[in-house]
Amino acid sequence: MRITVLGAGAWGTALAVSAAPRHEVWLWARDAQQTTAMRADRCNQRYLPEVTLPPALHIDSDHAAALAHARDGLLVIGTPMAGLREQLARLPASAHVLWLCKGFENHTGALGHEIARELRPAARVGVLSGPSFALEVARGQPTALVAASTDDTLTAQAVAAFHSESLRVYTSTDPVGVEVGGAVKNVMAIATGIVDGLSLGLNARAALVTRGLAEMTRLGLALGARAETFMGLSGLGDLVLTATGDLSRNRKVGLLLAAGLPLHQILSQLGHVAEGVHTAPTLQARARRLGVEMPITDAVVDVLAGTLTPAQALRQLMGRESRAEH
Repeated sequence: MRITVLGAGAWGTALAVSAAPRHEVWLWARDAQQTTAMRADRCNQRYLPEVTLPPALHIDSDHAAALAHARDGLLVIGTPMAGLREQLARLPASAHVLWLCKGFENHTGALGHEIARELRPAARVGVLSGPSFALEVARGQPTALVAASTDDTLTAQAVAAFHSESLRVYTSTDPVGVEVGGAVKNVMAIATGIVDGLSLGLNARAALVTRGLAEMTRLGLALGARAETFMGLSGLGDLVLTATGDLSRNRKVGLLLAAGLPLHQILSQLGHVAEGVHTAPTLQARARRLGVEMPITDAVVDVLAGTLTPAQALRQLMGRESRAEH
């Protein structure tokens, strides 16, 4: 199968590396200098310096050529959420496309499937998500993902492209739920990082993850998702990984906020995109329009904005009135 991955960040590179031994894979990088360096070094020095790129993986900065390569195959958008609209707008109307990004679009509050419906209603579209650190996928460590689309042909194509001995790909017909899970878990990971950074204990971490899952599910149901999706890979699975894993950038943001560092310094120190920072206020706005209560999200937004300290946000959450769990 011919596959083009648009975006040579950590996750796009990792997926390209995983598929290259079995398929004709092109990896498109926006920066021509990055492309030249990756070709010469056979390494993505900025995002995955520990991983050697397979000889069969073709790296290019020619966008038109990259699209043409996958004309009868599969396109994968591996940019951050902020780049999804631009990439969808440049695709052929009949493309078969999956995106990897997780979040809500900043200025519209739209999820990926909503942007695709607006720009490419005739395309076969879906999302590939789940609990996955890019480095582990690139190293061939066991991972499970879910390909979600209302188009069965596309999800079958995703399985054919990426299912392997080290990477299991399940399918779902609930792209809304899969996208909500992928977006909300990043915000909850910031919150869990704050809890751990304040040394509040494992009880507090478990409580936060569980109530974060409840917030995720409430919003998903309001948007038309199915409840069972949030007990799967893109819901509970991705939440647990991102909230507790040491490779999580969003968790790292929370840890550093708890240590008292200002947000601008944290983001400069990370050097990579932490989607939860951009997602939190947009998620809050979308939830409020729907009348969905999300107190953990509200607390994270206030801490990121500097209107509450982490300790004050904790007191605010713990001071809420008791209620039935469900």
